[in-house]
Amino acid sequence: MATTKSEIPYGTLDLMVLKTLDALGPLHGFGLARRIEQAAAGPISLNQGTIYPALLRLEQRGWIASEWGTSEANRRARYYSLTKAGRKQLAAETKQWAETVAMMGRVLGAES
Repeated sequence: MATTKSEIPYGTLDLMVLKTLDALGPLHGFGLARRIEQAAAGPISLNQGTIYPALLRLEQRGWIASEWGTSEANRRARYYSLTKAGRKQLAAETKQWAETVAMMGRVLGAES
């Protein structure tokens, strides 16, 4: 059976971006999108219309910061990094997701 690419579930992309920047340090948008796809090891696809609006939103919230640099391909690229507020948000969202996963495990594992 062939696997098709699907969109990231609503509400998860911000957490994926924050976690990836926390783990790997500054990355440019394209590299960040590819790394998230690799880490998810599932049928997800992050295109420019998905990743860049999320990066802009996270930067406006003060959770990430950006600066211009040079990519591996020797091109000018905007590099994104996690801020102190972003680390705090990452901790809060990680806790919330852990609680949600535990709750859903209980619900899905419950016998009728």
